[in-house]
Amino acid sequence: QVQLVESGGGLVQAGGSLSVSCAASGRTFSIYHMGWFRQAPGKEREFVAAITWRGGTTYYTDSVKGRFTISTDNARNTVYLQMNSLKPDDTAVYYCAASRGGTPTLMRNYNYWGQGTQATVSS
Repeated sequence: QVQLVESGGGLVQAGGSLSVSCAASGRTFSIYHMGWFRQAPGKEREFVAAITWRGGTTYYTDSVKGRFTISTDNARNTVYLQMNSLKPDDTAVYYCAASRGGTPTLMRNYNYWGQGTQATVSS
């Protein structure tokens, strides 16, 4: 089992920045990808970004490319999502997830999930 605990998020004005982080514990050796997903009110959960846990290859959904950066600190077993130039449409609960393999942009390939953290962008 892998346990994931998110932190960060909060409230920011449009154009501002927020950072969320996710600490992994347990059987972290089984992780191949770490990902961030988000779910806005009334919408389905969607892929945001992912990173190869040990290799650093990154993946982004088009709407966040150039604004969001995913990174890892393997010594701390932590993955980060730095969110810049935020827009009201970025308002959502952000979930961290860990995958043992498969296409990193697909939610069905993620085996473990955090509890989520709220990020709100005001206009």
